[in-house]
Amino acid sequence: MSPEELRAARDRVIPDVVAGGLRVLFCGINPGLMSAATGYHFARPGNRFWPVLHRSGFTPRQLQPDEQDELLSYGLGITNVVARASARADELSAEEYREGGRLLTEKVERLGPTWLAVVGVTAYRTAFGEKKARIGPQERTIGGARVWALPNPSGLNAHWSLEAMAEEYGRLREASADVTGG
Repeated sequence: MSPEELRAARDRVIPDVVAGGLRVLFCGINPGLMSAATGYHFARPGNRFWPVLHRSGFTPRQLQPDEQDELLSYGLGITNVVARASARADELSAEEYREGGRLLTEKVERLGPTWLAVVGVTAYRTAFGEKKARIGPQERTIGGARVWALPNPSGLNAHWSLEAMAEEYGRLREASADVTGG
């Protein structure tokens, strides 16, 4: 991917991978430029979302970003707090996060997932005004869905190892299996 192609992807919106009644709707912060350029969520090679999803037991094998539609067969989907692509999440304003939280609430009400998993606790805090939120299950529900704040799988998030991240995602997988029986 050339630098020109990546620059041209700024502010693009990529389609959600969603359906009604999902077991878990994963919610990224916003698409990165690689994702916007390719049209696939978590497309940057250093992003750990796809390896973590597999290691945590959500998928039987590690999917590639261009296989994202297969998530639906596992009762999983992907959306974002903020729809527009940027090079870095710190380019987004607090107002964009709050508006994204409002729109996400409407989406969750419409789609009815069992769990909403926000991948990035800081994004969750800002979008929903939950300043003291921590990684893990949250007290609040959004549109009837239980909420889990997960560590951001970006390669920039050095505070979480791949193994620790897979363990936390695995906790959500177990909770979502307990609730749905699958």
